[in-house]
Amino acid sequence: MDNLVFLAVLFAALCHAGWNALVKGGLDVLSATTLISIGSGLVALVLLPFAGMPASASWPWLVASALIHLFYFAALIESYRTGDLGQVYPIARGAAPLMTAIAAVGLLGERLTVVGWGGILVLVAGVFLLSARGGRALAAIDRRAVGFALFTALTICGYSVVDGTGARLSGNPTAYTLWMFVGNALVLVPYALYRGGRHIFPPMRAYWRRGLAGGAMQLVSYGIAIWAMTVAPIAIVAALRETSVLFGAAIAVVVLKEPLRAARIVAALLIVAGLVLIRLQ
Repeated sequence: MDNLVFLAVLFAALCHAGWNALVKGGLDVLSATTLISIGSGLVALVLLPFAGMPASASWPWLVASALIHLFYFAALIESYRTGDLGQVYPIARGAAPLMTAIAAVGLLGERLTVVGWGGILVLVAGVFLLSARGGRALAAIDRRAVGFALFTALTICGYSVVDGTGARLSGNPTAYTLWMFVGNALVLVPYALYRGGRHIFPPMRAYWRRGLAGGAMQLVSYGIAIWAMTVAPIAIVAALRETSVLFGAAIAVVVLKEPLRAARIVAALLIVAGLVLIRLQ
């Protein structure tokens, strides 16, 4: 992987952690997710006239992406409603890059070296350790919540493979990204209305600036990842994106003054080791 691509995906992971931190607090999961989707959709609409059009071969992939993202949002919301964050988040974010690597190798014929596989496994181990913050005891694991978390990971794998393929076919990753975010907003807003009714929108007014800023950061973050998947293996890019949990932990320690526990230090070292191995891929 080229140095520029490697550093760009790490920056995308930083942006991902940033927009998540930006919208934390004050809104429920459905409202916050919808607000960010609206924000990114509006930013994408403003930029569309300057981006051109993706090739027609990529449009079926754009439609598939919108549908998969809808299932992703629905599964994520349900997993948080039925299970603890400390139980759901590690499963969803940790399992996704492994699923994506297997799908990219099996379906797209991508090739990873032993070092590359080792980097992904070590990085995923660090993600699991860093994102696990207690949750329920092992004996009290909620199978329903775990099921939704695994389905969430499956949808992350799905949209990663679909968007990587669609962007490659588009001949214009920027245009593909912008249309994808417009499509996401178009499918998520009706779903939010269906699940929460009109009363979910008034509380968003107090957070509209955060919604636009977070939406812009989300667009930049995933837009970089989509571009990277056109010039590097999808499996590697998907794994690198999960370093967002490392940046999120740094924000928690530095900005929110959360304690720097030993588990976080070990997890950070694992993630860095995984990054080194991936860079050697």
